Amino acid sequence: MIAITTASPADAPALKDLLEAAYRGDSARQGWNHEADILDDERTSRAELDALLADPAVTILTARDGGELIGCVAVTRKDASLAYLGMLCVLPTLQSGGLGRQLLDAAEDLARAEGIAAMEMTVIDSRDALIAWYERRGYAFTGETRPFPVLRDPPITFVVLEKPLGPA
Repeated sequence: MIAITTASPADAPALKDLLEAAYRGDSARQGWNHEADILDDERTSRAELDALLADPAVTILTARDGGELIGCVAVTRKDASLAYLGMLCVLPTLQSGGLGRQLLDAAEDLARAEGIAAMEMTVIDSRDALIAWYERRGYAFTGETRPFPVLRDPPITFVVLEKPLGPA
């Protein structure tokens, strides 16, 4: 039975391991949703995770099978009507089983319950399969792009996707 609950600061080490396994390196290549062929640096530092877990505007939801952390997603309240979705990931060996969709639904439900009207996210513009996955779930291009936070050669650009959430 999969349980989706709010992360606590004690979850930081397991979250760090999950994020690196799902986004970077050879372990990530076991799934369809990774950045291992685009980026080879650390996905998220432990200090960044600790700061997110301490930030009252951020809620990180975790998915567990028994005691094992198998997925996560972060919701950051940007203002009274907009939230940012980030760090959605599932262990690579469990991808394509519906857990990503469950986490996305839980994140959207959390935002709706807090009165958020829309959810936005950024996706690396070359990740066509991932963008298509979000489009099938109601996200659409806003026309806005944002630079990758670290200069890369060639440069990496994010596209901004947004979904109206409607009433809770």
